[in-house]
Amino acid sequence: MKKIVLLGYMGSGKSTIAKILSKKIHYDYKDLDQVIEKAMGLTINEIFEQKGEVFFRKLEHQFLTELLASNENMIIGLGGGTPCFSNNNALLLADHISSIYLKTSIDKLFNRLRHSLNRPLVANKSDEELKEFIAKSLFERSYYYNQANYTVVTDDKAPDLIANEIKSLLI
Repeated sequence: MKKIVLLGYMGSGKSTIAKILSKKIHYDYKDLDQVIEKAMGLTINEIFEQKGEVFFRKLEHQFLTELLASNENMIIGLGGGTPCFSNNNALLLADHISSIYLKTSIDKLFNRLRHSLNRPLVANKSDEELKEFIAKSLFERSYYYNQANYTVVTDDKAPDLIANEIKSLLI
């Protein structure tokens, strides 16, 4: 069955775009972080705090593998780091998967994330620290993001327009 996987940095709009796209093409939508939270009975923050990032990345790989193997058409929104760990990027190369990188500028990401207290990797950073963190980690992750089948630039586009652009790429 067909899988559409949205990837990109945290704050790039993966969840928002996936929900809109889901309605347009009539595919179920699964947010990988929400799947993990439901299964574990903990928030992503709590998993990071109680079990650490390595434990979380193992869970992330396990649940991504299960979603990709399911027998239903589906849109999957990944966490920002998902493609970069546990050889997850290789999983996205399968024939039944269309991966889309939602490419968002550092400035846009900074403006969206600067007041995000519920994201463990960016909480409690000053504006200067946050902007530097985004730039550094986006650079490190770009190798993985750029392996997606398609890249859609999201800056200054309404979510509905982005969803339509993705739909036209896949038809």
